Amino acid sequence: MKEPTYITVDNPFQHESVEMVSRFLDMLWMERGLSENTLSAYRSDLLAFARWLNHKGVRLEEAQDADLRDYLGSFTQPSARTLARRLSSLRRFYKYFVREGQMQHDPSARVESPRIGRPLPKSLTESDVESLLNAPDINSPLGLRDRAMLEVLYATGLRVSELIGLTLTQINQRQGVVRVTGKGNKERLVPLGAESLDWLQRYLHEGRPEIVKHRPTDALFTNRLGTAMTRQAFWYLIKRHAQAAGISRSLSPHVLRHAFATHLLNHGADLRVVQMLLGHSDISTTQIYTHVARERLKSLHAQHHPRG
Repeated sequence: MKEPTYITVDNPFQHESVEMVSRFLDMLWMERGLSENTLSAYRSDLLAFARWLNHKGVRLEEAQDADLRDYLGSFTQPSARTLARRLSSLRRFYKYFVREGQMQHDPSARVESPRIGRPLPKSLTESDVESLLNAPDINSPLGLRDRAMLEVLYATGLRVSELIGLTLTQINQRQGVVRVTGKGNKERLVPLGAESLDWLQRYLHEGRPEIVKHRPTDALFTNRLGTAMTRQAFWYLIKRHAQAAGISRSLSPHVLRHAFATHLLNHGADLRVVQMLLGHSDISTTQIYTHVARERLKSLHAQHHPRG
């Protein structure tokens, strides 16, 4: 994992605050294994607050409850979700230093979080998924790769970062499972399913050797140069195949993860099982998919019941 970027400032008044932010980010990186994108979000939120306090002549460690409320109230027409994220960053920061005994008071403790409605994840119908999976041209090595990637993503519900980061050693073809290292460096075993495994084996035998040729790489899915696929490349790939499949709505790579969870629940899967397969540490994160399934049932009832 890439080490976090250290923070430097020219203003000596901010030096202590910035040092605290750096120590906090180091802890998140070493103990929690958070990604650089997540660390960057924390860094941005905390330094923005530090700069705001600097204009008042206050350091981060001196902030009071009223400072946080004034800061959150200083934004022009912010979304509740943005405010909640900023407050969450500050909460975690102050809780850490109070827990470490380096601060006596947590100024975020009595600041209420804004209430936000949790948006339902966008998913695809089963027929849409079928059309998307059939879109790649399987007569070419790259088409076989694309088909295998889409099949694995839908069969396992992996995060896109987990999919493009897969190596050959993570696939157990005999047992039909993939060993995934997810958030927080937590490992989980996810079954591939017969259809996904068939396409993956076909890609490994017919597609990957033609793409990689003699270039040494352990990456399972590679680009045409034989190096690991990037998130941006896969984003483009899924958009191109969605267009070919006649799916007009805008798709993100994450949509197949949502479809995986939603379709499992629609067919009677246990919520705890879906939680384990998705790699969610908290089942409340998984419960949102029950709302998706419930909305689908309501829609079907309204469409087909004589008094719907």
